[in-house]
Amino acid sequence: MSSSSAPAAEAWLLENGNIKPLSKEMKHGHGRSRTAHNMSSASLRKKSDLTLVRKVPCSIVRDVLANIQEVILGTKLFVLFIAVPFAILAHYQNFGRSWVFGLSLVGLTPLAERISFLTEQIAFFTGPTVGGLLNATCGNATELIIAILALTQHKVDVVKYSLLGSILSNLLLVLGTSLFCGGIANLSKEQKYDRKQADVNSLLLLLGLLCHMLPLMFRYAEVGESAAVTAKATLLLSRVSCIVMLIAYLGYLIFQLWTHRQLFDAQAEENEEDDTVEEEEAVLGFWSAFAWLVGMTVVVALLSEYVVGTIEAASDSWGISVSFISVILLPIVGNAAEHAGAVIFAFKNKLDISLGVALGSATQIAMFVVPLSVIVAWIIGERMDLDFSLLETGSLGLAIIVTAFTLQDGTSHYIKGLVLLLCYIVIGTCFFFYNRPQNQPNGINLGSSTGGIVRV
Repeated sequence: MSSSSAPAAEAWLLENGNIKPLSKEMKHGHGRSRTAHNMSSASLRKKSDLTLVRKVPCSIVRDVLANIQEVILGTKLFVLFIAVPFAILAHYQNFGRSWVFGLSLVGLTPLAERISFLTEQIAFFTGPTVGGLLNATCGNATELIIAILALTQHKVDVVKYSLLGSILSNLLLVLGTSLFCGGIANLSKEQKYDRKQADVNSLLLLLGLLCHMLPLMFRYAEVGESAAVTAKATLLLSRVSCIVMLIAYLGYLIFQLWTHRQLFDAQAEENEEDDTVEEEEAVLGFWSAFAWLVGMTVVVALLSEYVVGTIEAASDSWGISVSFISVILLPIVGNAAEHAGAVIFAFKNKLDISLGVALGSATQIAMFVVPLSVIVAWIIGERMDLDFSLLETGSLGLAIIVTAFTLQDGTSHYIKGLVLLLCYIVIGTCFFFYNRPQNQPNGINLGSSTGGIVRV
């Protein structure tokens, strides 16, 4: 369906063989994903001017140009798309591998934002529930793709570091920057937010922390057993814990999209008149959006493969440890668009959206992407567990606890954001100097008391 027929597609929906008008609910959101993640990404979009495109006489060419303008030029980050062909060129022309890594990382930034945009466009035609499920699975597609590709290359440590970094980045960097900037920009106002969503996300994050801590404590508790026996038991415990985490995430989706949806729809109603947040109609047809989504997912997979394959070369070339690149650089660059949107809404004193982005992404990584990665590793025969070693698990635990304490009263000021940012700086500094030597090819440490992951 072309963009020229989008108004008609937006006004009507074919259901059970009958033409049915789209409801206000279906036009203006699909639960929390629309009011947080997609609102955040929407703040970096720009309205396309199709005046010149409409003058093209050929309808097929006109539709193709309109699609290109909406998808490629419809974001303020469109200039970063130039990094995609350069990354591919650098790979095939045997440029420095560190250049391939850097260009691929930059190219992933606009692609991650466009995937969010395309899932939102598809949700205009599928309704709020399916739209919410789409965002629940595609919201962190970049991290999931990188994790799976790293697992196929036996780089378990890269998977663990990058997923840990995504959680820390959302909880401390994104949330901290949002609260700090929002507090500075609204010194004369009392900043409030709905604690209900924060409480639910904090509870799930604490459950995820428990599932991470038990394998670590189990390994230290089994000091009398052989390393092989302890490692096997830890792996089995991790897999059971991952199944529990996925069940908890499924319950979270049911809570969010069905039983307690009103808690997550409230902020959508509050911001319904904000033209920077809500789009009045779909700008792409269903099949156009689906085709673009498939194509961009393929490109994301290609660039992710470049990132995973060249991360050690970038580490050696730049003199930075793999742990720092994976924990700090990958999450910041990969989610820059979404993070920037969260900060923009904090400036506007709309902390519910900022919290929805930061906490929602952290919860999705911790309760969905991490356990799914362990399950995928299990399927392909890779040994990945939830034992992230003492330093990584300790950093995760302290970040979750500090964030939970920060959000307990339902109000905010800039000092809360400052503390979260300083925590992130300290943890980032720690991983900058953290350079564990290689001793196991798959990143699993079977007997050392220093931890469960090593540099590749």
